[in-house]
Order: sequence, then structure tokens, then C-alpha cells
Amino acid sequence: MRSLTLGVLLALVTSVGPAGALSTSAAGVPAAPTAVAAQDAAARAGVPRLMVTKRVTGLSNPWDVKPIGGGRLLITERDTARLFVAGKGAKRRVAFPSDSVWVAGETGLMSLEVDPAFSSNRRFYTCSGGFLSGGGHDVRVNAWTLNKSLTRARLVKKLVGGLPTTTGRHGGCRLLIARNGALVVGTGDAAVGTNPRDLTSLGGKTLRLDRRTGAPWPTNPFISSDNRRQRYVHTYGHRNVQGLAQRRDGTLWSVEHGSYRDDEVNRLVTGGDYGWNPVPGYDESVPMTDFSLPGKQYGAAWRSGDPTLATSGASFVYGKKWGALDGALAVAALKATRVVFLTFDAKGKLVRKDVPTILERFGRLRSVTRAPNGDLLITTDTDSGGGAVLRVRPVGS
Repeated sequence: MRSLTLGVLLALVTSVGPAGALSTSAAGVPAAPTAVAAQDAAARAGVPRLMVTKRVTGLSNPWDVKPIGGGRLLITERDTARLFVAGKGAKRRVAFPSDSVWVAGETGLMSLEVDPAFSSNRRFYTCSGGFLSGGGHDVRVNAWTLNKSLTRARLVKKLVGGLPTTTGRHGGCRLLIARNGALVVGTGDAAVGTNPRDLTSLGGKTLRLDRRTGAPWPTNPFISSDNRRQRYVHTYGHRNVQGLAQRRDGTLWSVEHGSYRDDEVNRLVTGGDYGWNPVPGYDESVPMTDFSLPGKQYGAAWRSGDPTLATSGASFVYGKKWGALDGALAVAALKATRVVFLTFDAKGKLVRKDVPTILERFGRLRSVTRAPNGDLLITTDTDSGGGAVLRVRPVGS
């Protein structure tokens, strides 16, 4: 919980300028040297220097972090299925039924969301692997409450279950409470080729539900379907949704892992098909967005190209202190060990990309959360107690 020593802290402060350089042209094609130089200068303009401190240490594969008020943070660990509260110079493990979480591969105790009325109702939400009463396992979204002393979590109810799993691959599950009150859930396809376009499967989708009751959100596009699972579907044709964020204009955005190419950031359109269809079998050579499929497919607002960065959590950044990054989407990357700041115009077109070198020093980065004061909280995906929650803020703010 303590800030770094002065010497270490100074070593972690850097100018973002050169690190924010664009490496491709606006069309995504490698740019000519003169174009790169011009884009380098544009990327440096107005970008603040960043300061990074280790807000919480001694974690093992921390997946998500959320503020709960009073300077305290709620943190999940994926593989240990442990829940922590951190604040006032220390972290404390919360009594939580870790043994009830199914952990395998990429699946365990994953995303968190905190109710907007947490200060009064103590309610929060998790997405995790779980065991089925008749045998087998799934991924599910649960509602919990924390006691007043923040020492014990109590299960309120399972809001939705039956999100598909196999080996635990592509079990990533991200939660977001939208401004209209809906709980949005991003899901993985469980590495089953038919799931993304099967509207009766909850895999490879974004879902929307009532966070109080678990009922499908009333304005979902298939709310009148005879199939209850289909009523939850908001968008489909996704591979493995790892990030969700909402922009000030109300639009919802997702971040998903690509195959060997093309991680994607998508602006979500209700009922939209995002074109992942790896059949027959699980054919990962197909395009991430296959425009030859029936109907309309929505192309990505940004894609990584080849190879992937293994993009994960994301949050929009707001505040004058962020300078030219104000309004950008900050996207964490696991394999590429960085944060990519993507700026889109009002129509969703990419206009700028910045990659601060200071954030390439901490290994795999999993989740990005905006703190109440506008700083960023980022989890490092490191095991054996080496994981941390980083605090990122512009220098001088």
C-alpha cells in the first residue's frame, strides 16, 4: 500500500513522448520513415509524463481491482480464487468461498464490479468458474455483499450461469455496470467453434442483465425469444471478450483477444454480429471479422494486426491532467506488456495511438480501472506473490 521509495519512484517517472509514437499509418499499413517521423511528433504533442507507484503488492495473478470508497480497493486473484480488501497501508484477505470456484487454465475468479450504491447496500459482483450440482462446471455471474467490517463476503444469488467452459480456455469474463443500470457481461467462446454465432449459447457474446434480479435486460434485441439464454444476448460473434468500457457519449466498447492476429477493440451496437466463426472444428485461421457471413458484420474500431498483443482490460481516461490522452481508451496488454492509449473520434474512427514506455516495465498487464480522482489502477498478471496493483497518474496532477 505504501508508495515506492524516492529512488525507485524517480526511476519510474518518464516522459511519454517518444513512447507514444505511431508505428503505422492511419490505414494500418507500415508507414514510410517520413510519415513515422511526422506521427512521432504528433504523438508527443500534449502527452503528459506519467508517474507509476505500486499501490498494492504481494498478490498472485490479480485479475481485477475496483475502488469501494474511503481509499480502499477490492481485488480478485484468478488462480487462488482469493478476494482482498486493500487500504490504509495493508491488504487483508476477505472470508470468501474460494473452494467453490472452479479454476482451470484461463478461468478462475475473474472480473469484479461494484454496485453504484455500494456505500449503502455493500453489494458487488463477480464472474468466475463454478461447479454444477450434477457434475461439470460453468462460468457464472454472482452477486455478493460485504459486511460492514469488510472481512466477509456473503453470496446473495447467482445472477446468470451456464456460460460455457471446456478446459478453461477462453473463459475470460468481464463485468461492467452501464450508466442505464444494466450489468454488461463479456464472455469467451470456450474454444468451441459454434458458440459465437449460436444465439442459444452464452459464449462469445456480450450479455446484458438486471443486476438486482438476474433477469435479461428488457431492451435486449432478442428479449422476445422463446429461448431464455438468447434473451440475454446483446452482441455476438466474439472470440474472447476481456475488456468492457463505456464512453462519455454512452457508447459501449469491448476488447477481445485475437487468434494469432488481430486483437480487437469494438464499438458495440445492440444486436450486432462481430464476425468470429471458427468452423468447422475450431479453425483459428479464419478472419476475426468474417464479412462473408450472412447478414451484416461490424468491423473493429482498432485491431492489432499480426501478431497479437493479447489485449485485456480497458477504461476510458478523462481529465485535463491527461492532456492529449483525455478521452482515450487505455487498453492493457498481457503478452506485449504495455498499455495502449487509443483515441477515437465521435464516429468511432481511430485518430491517435500512444504507448508510454514507462508502462512496459511491469510485465503482463491485466485490468485497467479508473479511480475516482481520474488516476488509473492496473493489475499486473504475475504469480507467486509478485503481482501488484499499479497506480498511474500524470506528473503534476
